[in-house]
Amino acid sequence: MKPPAYLDDEQIERLADLLDQRAVPHKGFNLEALDGFLSALAVSPEQPPAEEWQPVVWGGKAPRWNDQAEADEIQALLLGHWNMVSSRVCHGDDDLPDHLAPLLWLPEEPEADAPDELDVGRDWAFGFFRGVELREAAWDQWLDDNDWMDEIFGLFDRLASGEVLGEDPAAPPTPISYRERLEIVAGLPGMLADLHHHRIEALTPREPLRRAETPDRNDPCSCGSGKKYKKCCGA
Repeated sequence: MKPPAYLDDEQIERLADLLDQRAVPHKGFNLEALDGFLSALAVSPEQPPAEEWQPVVWGGKAPRWNDQAEADEIQALLLGHWNMVSSRVCHGDDDLPDHLAPLLWLPEEPEADAPDELDVGRDWAFGFFRGVELREAAWDQWLDDNDWMDEIFGLFDRLASGEVLGEDPAAPPTPISYRERLEIVAGLPGMLADLHHHRIEALTPREPLRRAETPDRNDPCSCGSGKKYKKCCGA
């Protein structure tokens, strides 16, 4: 099966069911955690190959599928989800197509009042940090070199922990509200786009600038005046 460019509603539901049946019981990912996990890989300073990250999805070891057709189906769904996430990180908050939106659970009416105990985005953030762990040293180097990333990781940590740490490490953390969770979730595409743009910039080879050779003082001037360099531009 050829992996789709993105997953439609039927494929998303099928993938979610397979994960709930074959991954979650073995401490693997549900659909939301998988979306966060793949998002981390898509913007990672080093992208692990599929044979490294796919077993993690299932809790460490891929299941034994019923037949080759089912194995091919799940492979196409996983790679379709990867294609979807890879396309998503190229868009910001304002231009993200609906079919590339992050796959995470939200109440039927997100803007309605809801209890702060609703842990919207929690599994997504856990999945993201699990993806970071696959290339932890490279991420640590990026974080050391780029202070602006601390804010993004701090927001993701709030989704995962449900808490905000204050300046005083001895003070108890403050729980985040449902509204604060929604605000972070709404900003996910923009934050991922920022990380993606940094990744592209960091991995783009740069040719060293070469200074033009300076003519000898008695050579003809390169400006075409016919004079010697020392009597013209080199004066």
